[in-house]
Amino acid sequence: MLNGKLLLLIILGSLSLTFCTKQEKDEETKMLEGKIEKFVETEIKYDNSLLDERQKVVVQKIYEAAKIIDEIFLEQVYSENFVIREQLQNSTDPKDSLRLKYFNINFGPFDRLAHNEPFIGSAQKPLGANFYPADMTKEEFLDVIKSNPASENDFISEFTVIRRVDGKLKAIPYSEEYKEKLAKISALLREAAEFADNNTLKNYLSTRATAFETNDYYESDMAWMDLKDHVIEVVIGPYEVYEDGLFNYKASFECFLTIVDPASTKKLEQFAGFLKDIEKNLPIPEEHKNYERGSESPIMVVQEIFGAGDTKAGVQTLAFNLPNDERVRKAKGSKKVMLKNLHEAKFEKLLMPISKIVLDESQQKFVTFDGFFNHTLMHEMSHGVGPGFIKVNGKETEVKKELKETYSTMEECKADILGMFNNVLMIEKGVYPKEYLNEMWVTFLGGIFRSVRFGIGEAHGGGNAIIYNYLLEKGAYEFDSETERVKVNFDKIYDVLKNLANTVLMIQATGDYQGAKDLIKNYVVLSPSMKILIAKLNDLPVDIKPVYAIEKQNR
Repeated sequence: MLNGKLLLLIILGSLSLTFCTKQEKDEETKMLEGKIEKFVETEIKYDNSLLDERQKVVVQKIYEAAKIIDEIFLEQVYSENFVIREQLQNSTDPKDSLRLKYFNINFGPFDRLAHNEPFIGSAQKPLGANFYPADMTKEEFLDVIKSNPASENDFISEFTVIRRVDGKLKAIPYSEEYKEKLAKISALLREAAEFADNNTLKNYLSTRATAFETNDYYESDMAWMDLKDHVIEVVIGPYEVYEDGLFNYKASFECFLTIVDPASTKKLEQFAGFLKDIEKNLPIPEEHKNYERGSESPIMVVQEIFGAGDTKAGVQTLAFNLPNDERVRKAKGSKKVMLKNLHEAKFEKLLMPISKIVLDESQQKFVTFDGFFNHTLMHEMSHGVGPGFIKVNGKETEVKKELKETYSTMEECKADILGMFNNVLMIEKGVYPKEYLNEMWVTFLGGIFRSVRFGIGEAHGGGNAIIYNYLLEKGAYEFDSETERVKVNFDKIYDVLKNLANTVLMIQATGDYQGAKDLIKNYVVLSPSMKILIAKLNDLPVDIKPVYAIEKQNR
């Protein structure tokens, strides 16, 4: 029989353990709520009056197809996603409700704002997401290609997954891997095409429906570039390769369902005529300039109705520049699409509050919506210039194939550098007034801290980290340790930026994989001033969580 003192100690110990467990649970709840609050809910509206009754049917059908895109991308991110989601949905634990909210934001149990650290369980995200077997190494993949060169095109294709079949690696087309879901999408797109009175839109929807069945996206990408006089601007399919952290080979599924903002688009059409001038102005030797990329470069300003898949995971896309197929770019260039309603939301809820905290007070007056919006425009245009097809050691190849996993960071860095560099050219051409120059420099600097908060391991954040740390090192940015604020040195910035542009463009032009790795190693770092400034932003949301008006209509 236990004596009274021992019994009391056991009871007190049990109560202490219960209290600690409850306290730990409270801490986890606070942690999850804090993560969710980093994404401020924002209603994304669009002008429904721009659509007639038949166009509204087209939009509805594409919306239904886009919902399936969400499911395909969820599968691409992580092999266990459907199992985890089902467990969370069926749970009665209040914390699982919070976990599910954050799971849906991230499209998986990995925190995209914290270098993909798990917030559910302890399993680490495979570097190659679910595009490759989780236990596959780079060496194994490359050894298969080396021993069987005929397999290379299939293995590095953007539109295949790699699976282990009978102990051997095999490339499986997306059209086979996601056959059931893609069949439903194809059917919906064909139904939408029946209601599309615009023949170019009808053609795109029909050819894209076929592409999902054949795994050949070339014809439908060309058809997308040929869209004309249309109200509904939509792109749907596998495009960006950011999710593939192993090689940056495999394309993720996404959808942008939008309508054209006619007044804004007309205002910006003039920029397409400057592509040759922009290419000529690049600070690299003439032999590396790429005048063969198509001269067609439509620029659209749109209102987003719905985003799906890769574009919706974590941080929201402001604009896109597609297609990525170099064959299409060589023939027709690329299309730049600006999401105006998302720009407005991010400028108001993110960029302005950030700028008031990190920028020197004397320069805050230069932060403007035009500076923000016009940089994004030129960023997207700049994706379409510079090296694409290149020759390395006498072999015809592409920049993205040579730079491998460094490609996305280098390409985003290039586009941001050239976004500023080419806007200077626009000022020289008289497109913008001279007074715009300071707005451009300062607004971008404030915007860096919007991007790096997403994580410098992500392509956009990493590209911004290179720019910030390089310009700070060379004196084009100046950090005041007393006020803990940063400012632009207007006298130095253009020359320093030009030098960085040359460095990045030459890495791409020569396919210098080691050069890209070295630049990333040296400059994709949380430098002391960057750490201080990011820490000051802890109480601000990191990004918006879109609440689409069309979702409310479909509940």
